[in-house]
Amino acid sequence: MILGDLGADVIKVEDIWHGDDTRRWGPPFQGDDAAYFLSVNRSKRGLSIDMKTPEGRDIVQRLARRSDILIENFRPGTAARLGLGYAELASGHPGLIYASVSGYGQTGPSAHLPGYDAVAQAVSGMMSITGEQEGQPVRTGFSSADIGGGMFAVIGILAALHVRDSTGRGQYVDISLMDGQIAWLTYVAAKYFATGVTPGRHGSAHESLTPYEVFPAADAPLMVAVGSDGLWRRFTAATGLDELTDDPRYATNPDRVRNRDTLRPRIEKALATRTSAEWTELLGAAGVPAGPVNSVPEALRHPQVAARDMVVELEHPVAGTLKTLGSPIKLSGNPPSIQRPAPVLGQHTDEVLAELGFGGDDIAALRAKSVVR
Repeated sequence: MILGDLGADVIKVEDIWHGDDTRRWGPPFQGDDAAYFLSVNRSKRGLSIDMKTPEGRDIVQRLARRSDILIENFRPGTAARLGLGYAELASGHPGLIYASVSGYGQTGPSAHLPGYDAVAQAVSGMMSITGEQEGQPVRTGFSSADIGGGMFAVIGILAALHVRDSTGRGQYVDISLMDGQIAWLTYVAAKYFATGVTPGRHGSAHESLTPYEVFPAADAPLMVAVGSDGLWRRFTAATGLDELTDDPRYATNPDRVRNRDTLRPRIEKALATRTSAEWTELLGAAGVPAGPVNSVPEALRHPQVAARDMVVELEHPVAGTLKTLGSPIKLSGNPPSIQRPAPVLGQHTDEVLAELGFGGDDIAALRAKSVVR
């Protein structure tokens, strides 16, 4: 989807029976497809093929020979068994960039296992550090392993395109959902390496910074992010906690982290005197990062979201007018644009086959044999 928004002609290849599993990840549904599917499949054309037939494999092989990039997310080894593996396709197309996104990657003792977002979050340790301190481990409220895997794939693909510009050769990009989640552990893993202490859950708080968490204001929760001693001084001045500014228990961040249990009640008492909106304005004016804990509808209605074109409308051939999220990538020269809504199953099959040189009779014959839809 990211590559499509950036201007690539992306062709999504699906089976002829049900297509992408996420078409049925509902309710809710809009038209015939789940809102989930529609949210991540825009800017793509849709081609529906039975790749288990010789004719279907031939179509995909012909398409790959014309393509700069092939992306697949079968379990390792499946694409090769279908005659669509990197070695086979690259032998006749050395410039092909071939990206595989799988649960555990193409190597290692777990490579053969099926992988899903929630499992990657669990196995990687991400769930063990997410949630309230005394609560159960929880997954993120969105598919962080899937989305992170896709983002890492885009980075690898763009790097491979850059290398190909100078060498003329493509390469294999091997992306693992678990690798991506492990990489996102960053400072959490660093703290474990440094201390040997198993990281735990801290709710909305930051284990290495204080105050850096959600506090109750007079009417609603407020997120406060004091990430430096300079911000601490601004924070205490804005909240009337001047007596704490140079208190040796709280003067530096390490002091505040060590004494957070005595500091937090003082901050809670001060913040309880005004509303979340009032504190957002006051702290923002003082240069202290803070903001309300918005619901999703509140966030999507935020004037900054509108100003940045992060909610847009599309016309879908079945579902009608759809709202979708805009691209977060802002480029001055060639900004991303949404090319089209997510395709219905097989929507562009005839169009793509014609571009590959198939005539009308050929396409009709393939459809009659249930090779394409």
